[in-house]
Amino acid sequence: MTHKVSQWVQLEQPRLGSRVTYATDEFFGAKDRLIASADPVFIEDKYDDHGKWMDGWESRRKREPGHDYCVIRLGVPGVIHGFDIDTSHFTGNFPPQASIEACVSDDEVPEDGWVELVPITDLAGDSHHYLDARNDTVFTHVRLHIYPDGGVARLRIFGEVKADFTDVDGYVDLVAVEHGGRPLACSDEHYGSVHNLTAPGRGVNMGDGWETARRRGPGNDWVILALGQPGVIERAE
Repeated sequence: MTHKVSQWVQLEQPRLGSRVTYATDEFFGAKDRLIASADPVFIEDKYDDHGKWMDGWESRRKREPGHDYCVIRLGVPGVIHGFDIDTSHFTGNFPPQASIEACVSDDEVPEDGWVELVPITDLAGDSHHYLDARNDTVFTHVRLHIYPDGGVARLRIFGEVKADFTDVDGYVDLVAVEHGGRPLACSDEHYGSVHNLTAPGRGVNMGDGWETARRRGPGNDWVILALGQPGVIERAE
């Protein structure tokens, strides 16, 4: 079942330029996996030099006071409406709790200015945890805290891109996600997500687009898109 926050743009997606810029520890699982575009997988017989390979960010067991955290720099600033802390396939090695902060900064790894968006929240293994955020600030960074350690498969950050059109001169793709465009509704997305329509660049293959199931009855398929900024439309592709 789709949660209401997932209607928004995934601000953490790497193709928008988002990166995990810091993690206190990534011994068992690289920090970059936390925002990988593909859904997490479990490969039963896959091991690496540190033990069982897991598709996510995983820190080693802490033997001292404190907890682990990582920092994500968003590729485009945005208003954050919610999160999904996904512990898929982490059953005995997930963190019991987590919290999330955000800030506005030009630094790769900001030290100050963090605002709590999600207080310390209990987590379960092999589960999705959809969490709302209520703050209208346009943020640039997100910090995920896990208590005290463990593995998280994915962190999805749902929100609205807030593009700066101050210095724009010439044509702009008003529906591009990097300019704040997003889908509002569609008739069907059986084979391909409607969010692919506004993704950056060209589609890489047939699966990287919006595709509906074959229609055997009357009518046709449709999609409604919100422009990132009001504008005069002169060309469509």
